[in-house]
Amino acid sequence: MGLYTNFHVLLYVAIFASLWRRSCLALETTFPATFIFGDSLVDAGNNNYIATIAKANYAPYGIDFPGGAKSTGRFSNGRTVIDIIGEELGLNAYIPPYLARTTVGDVVLRGVNYASGSSGILYDTGAIAGDRINLDAQIDNFAKTRNYIISTVNNANSLPKASSKRLLGEALFFVVMGSNDFIINYFSPIPSIRTQKVTPEVFIDSMISRFRLQLTRLYEMDARKIVVANVGSVGCIPLERASNLNFQYPTGGSCKDSMNKATVLFDAKLKSLIMELNSNLVQSKFVYADVYNMFSHLVDNYESYGFENYKTSCCQVLPGQLLRGLLPCTPASVLCRNRSKYVFWDWAHPTDATNVVIAKRFLDGKSTDMYPMNIRQLYYA
Repeated sequence: MGLYTNFHVLLYVAIFASLWRRSCLALETTFPATFIFGDSLVDAGNNNYIATIAKANYAPYGIDFPGGAKSTGRFSNGRTVIDIIGEELGLNAYIPPYLARTTVGDVVLRGVNYASGSSGILYDTGAIAGDRINLDAQIDNFAKTRNYIISTVNNANSLPKASSKRLLGEALFFVVMGSNDFIINYFSPIPSIRTQKVTPEVFIDSMISRFRLQLTRLYEMDARKIVVANVGSVGCIPLERASNLNFQYPTGGSCKDSMNKATVLFDAKLKSLIMELNSNLVQSKFVYADVYNMFSHLVDNYESYGFENYKTSCCQVLPGQLLRGLLPCTPASVLCRNRSKYVFWDWAHPTDATNVVIAKRFLDGKSTDMYPMNIRQLYYA
């Protein structure tokens, strides 16, 4: 009888220990690393180190950054969507920019941000701003990081062989790219920087063709969990409203329908591309983030989200509602009284408050936002 009782005690202890371990893992684990590719929507400061006019390393950028006002190079009054997602996932620090001098050694084992303001899918996108790190160059930089990870992790005596492949395969990859290919390339008011005069359909096909190669290259370098954001309604950013001749005084101009129609076409083809990659690339888990849908829902219901203004920018350079979004912020800019009530911070970039809303949809959104799964589901996939 004593042996029987001891057996059950040991069994209960083992079961309890297993359940305890699982609960601890659920609370403590997250993606082992995060790698970010994109434009100014997610740039964490790479443009601080290159010759470009697309910079945000001065006040009032970063006025609401956690821990006190700090102009880090983020194109926001505070955090990017990626920063907020990282906080929600339990990361202890923000993912550092690739070009920062401190982004070396074992720091990269937790992830790197390669994003660059004014960059695009296509090589010539953003040329009007000066230097930029386009998506191909960002992936080149990741290749260098990957080589370091392979040489470091695989040579560590305490870790099994091929653990670098496992780290990269379980890491979270973000690709937020494409807006500038429309804003400062195809629809740029300066025709000389356009690659060629073609129909929107032909231009978009060239974007998708290039994007397919770029995303496949990431997969070939061991990336498996890749979140790809589509392009939002760029025709409705303050810059485009302010430059639209169809003014609606005093609330600002109306959206540019031609731009939004082009992005809708691109987004549809991008979703098909994501489905194609998931079908053709073994063990790939590409996720299509429908930012267009997320942002449209926010704008259509802006008051229920706590916003008061979704048409003009908080950071005002020129006087008057109609002109507010024509230029980037400068140290001489006048700010709105309550930044949390504005959807847009400057001529093209969301406020910290808007990024909080979008980040929540990335993390927990339904299939209309995140297809075929959201980020929390992707962790267990």
